[in-house]
Amino acid sequence: MPVAGKTTTTAPAPAPAADHREWTLHERVEELGLIRDEAHQGPDAAATERQHAKGKLTARERIALLLDEDSFTEVETLRRHRATGFGLENKKPYTDGVITGWGTVHGRTVFVYAHDFRIFGGALGEAHATKIHKIMDMAIAAGAPLVSLNDGAGARIQEGVSALAGYGGIFQRNTRASGVIPQISVMLGPCAGGAAYSPALTDFVFMVRETSQMFITGPDVVRAVTGEEITQNGLGGADVHSATSGVSHFAYDDEESCLQDVRFLLTLLPSNNRELPPATAPEDTPHRRTDALLDLVPDDPGRSYDIRAVIEEIVDDSEHFEIHPAWATNIVCALARLDGHVVGIVANQPASYAGVLDIESSEKAARFVQFCDAFNIPLVTLVDVPGFLPGVDQEHNGIIRRGAKLLYAYCNATVPRISLVLRKAYGGAYIVMDSRSIGADLALAWPSNEIAVMGAEGAANVIFRREIAASHDPDAVRRQKIKEYKAELMHPYYAAERGLVDDVIDPGETRRILIRSLAMLRAKHADLPSRKHGNPPQ
Repeated sequence: MPVAGKTTTTAPAPAPAADHREWTLHERVEELGLIRDEAHQGPDAAATERQHAKGKLTARERIALLLDEDSFTEVETLRRHRATGFGLENKKPYTDGVITGWGTVHGRTVFVYAHDFRIFGGALGEAHATKIHKIMDMAIAAGAPLVSLNDGAGARIQEGVSALAGYGGIFQRNTRASGVIPQISVMLGPCAGGAAYSPALTDFVFMVRETSQMFITGPDVVRAVTGEEITQNGLGGADVHSATSGVSHFAYDDEESCLQDVRFLLTLLPSNNRELPPATAPEDTPHRRTDALLDLVPDDPGRSYDIRAVIEEIVDDSEHFEIHPAWATNIVCALARLDGHVVGIVANQPASYAGVLDIESSEKAARFVQFCDAFNIPLVTLVDVPGFLPGVDQEHNGIIRRGAKLLYAYCNATVPRISLVLRKAYGGAYIVMDSRSIGADLALAWPSNEIAVMGAEGAANVIFRREIAASHDPDAVRRQKIKEYKAELMHPYYAAERGLVDDVIDPGETRRILIRSLAMLRAKHADLPSRKHGNPPQ
């Protein structure tokens, strides 16, 4: 594990001359002010300059950006470690390298802890961990979101196994808080070894390019074991985790814009699982028609388009907050508002891999569905899916069990659920994308929908294979059979006639119908079977 950083923190303010007289309360208050000033300023000005030289803010500067002005209340400012050995007994800075407390974001209570890299490199020791445990317990008890501002050098190796045990307490509380309060991890510096598992257990991970990294084993270990040469950012930087591994949900160029989006995300989330997300008074009318959708979605099911344009047309003020925008881009997951109420949107993205479902998109959408269900956020699913991605890699890497995660998440969700088929919905992917048969409260479709076992071309080739092969003009016969199949089984009203779709709607009425339907479902109550917990596919 990384070696803890150096500090030059001085001892606390000295006592008055040894005349053994009693101190007055005024003197004690003055002494308290000096101690607090020392704790707030940190080790020394040089340490702050080094932090700024790396393009990084200090822990207190970050908290000031995250929380409403003058709203922060600190806990255990004067905490100091009690370890000895390796020179630690001579270095006992206040806060022990982590600042903990609570404040408000847009007037709502939020708990926060922030590693102070200037003190021991932000490395976690026993006292440091105990402070984090306490603030996590307070957040759970108060039913308020927890934001961690991570900038630490791993476990404090001078304290040995006591430091490692501190991580165990954090992981246990991350798990206990899961689905109870929103947990957001903001990566603003290095995060190596076991420390990386705490962010992985939280709901959302934010990273800043160039300055934040996450990995279990660093470049030096990778080089020693595998011979591979790679940089810290190449191994675990923001772009790697936001686009390749899927560990990080968001990546930013600077801390200021990162923390602004953390603030915005919190406005879309409830404080805990016993509340609804905060509603706002919308400027956008609920009766607005969405006729632009008629031109945004091509009639030809083979032509691509950007589903985000469809989402922008439907939601309030065209504003949505996309989750994991750079990973598994063939599906879009976003938080938005309809008539001022927060909804979660899951949508196939025809502009990326034709919108097929694969391993990564299934896992991305499944986690998002589970999050929305845990925190009482209704789900709107926009369907335009040609099926699951075929291929040896997909099968060998577990598309069956990993694709089943999305199916499990939808089947297990009890929040209001509305699915809307925009265009094509083929095969098992149609069922998985919150179809009526797996529990969607309302299943809607546009008149352009094609709901079928597979596309007409593929179906005709299977059903009429011998007839086509035996004909004098196979191409002409194939075209004729495709038309027949479409006319019989793929016309827009086939599913509605059989009760698999509740209604076929005018695309221009999409926004109005979704808002009315969600209002009707707002009081929905559904009970799950009595059980300790399910056993979702892994």
